[in-house]
Amino acid sequence: MHLSKAIVATFFFVVLLGGTLAHGQLTPTFYDQTCPNVSSIIRNVITETLVSDPRIAASLIRLHFHDCFVNGCDGSLLLDNTDTIESEKEAAGNNNSARGFEVVDRMKALLESACPATVSCADILTIAAEESVVLAGGPNWTVPLGRRDSTTASRAAANASLPAPFLTLDQLRESFTNVGLNNNTDLVALSGAHTFGRAKCSTFDFRLFDFNRTGAPDPSMDTTLLAALQKLCPENGNGSVITDLDVTTADAFDSKYYSNLQCNRGLLQTDQELFSTPGADDVIALVNAFSANQTAFFESFVESMIRMGNISPLTGTEGEIRLNCRVVNANLAGPDSMLVSSI
Repeated sequence: MHLSKAIVATFFFVVLLGGTLAHGQLTPTFYDQTCPNVSSIIRNVITETLVSDPRIAASLIRLHFHDCFVNGCDGSLLLDNTDTIESEKEAAGNNNSARGFEVVDRMKALLESACPATVSCADILTIAAEESVVLAGGPNWTVPLGRRDSTTASRAAANASLPAPFLTLDQLRESFTNVGLNNNTDLVALSGAHTFGRAKCSTFDFRLFDFNRTGAPDPSMDTTLLAALQKLCPENGNGSVITDLDVTTADAFDSKYYSNLQCNRGLLQTDQELFSTPGADDVIALVNAFSANQTAFFESFVESMIRMGNISPLTGTEGEIRLNCRVVNANLAGPDSMLVSSI
């Protein structure tokens, strides 16, 4: 990491942590004594997985986003269905879309071996998001830790809170404001996570042929990109076909996402809305600034990621440290159930 990046990341951490300590008791040293290798264990799993799955870094950061946007960063997204839990995995924004759960399982298993009943699933997602960005060439930052895991999930809240790919800019702003993020810098900076990863045809094909029931494609889409996507995603075709979110540098974490928007080459409607919405001078200015200056993007992204990671964490004696990220401890069976009373 360049020294300038380290200074910036540390500065933003100090600025943001002041409020965090007062409310959430999160600290970067939380596991220094109890599980000092937590970050390297998580990083190694991601590195190994990237060999066969170049999408996994983007998939993991998306899990962190979708966890934090629903009742805070509490690992609720990872819970499977039970008689009493309606899994958030089956919410509209996650069903047959969110992925990487098996990779999180591998991280958790290794951490349970190294540091039993210590590292929360919520913190695993938070650390994995930062490590994924770094491994893709993006900035690193000091991650506040100490979150605990929820004992419930809410599919209804996930359906209500997760931003859909067809939202207008005003609707996007509202979804960010609703979770305590700001509706300009946080919105534009965190949208930059679409600088890597893939999206299914079903998340953008409505732009290709009959946008907003006009009988014509979305006029804000570059015509060359439009023609390519119409071929890839024909009308009534296979909505599960995937393509790159960033048409320039598909697997690199960089500022090309914003340059794409300037050229009307944003894949999702929610991407292009940031640059093509009339009168949205504040967000357009941010797109232009981040396109021109990657360091400015990285600095804002770090600040916004820390802020998002601070949304309503469970700390202290709230929640629990799940032994299996898919199941609350009360529902565990077998040898692991013997550890529950000590968590």
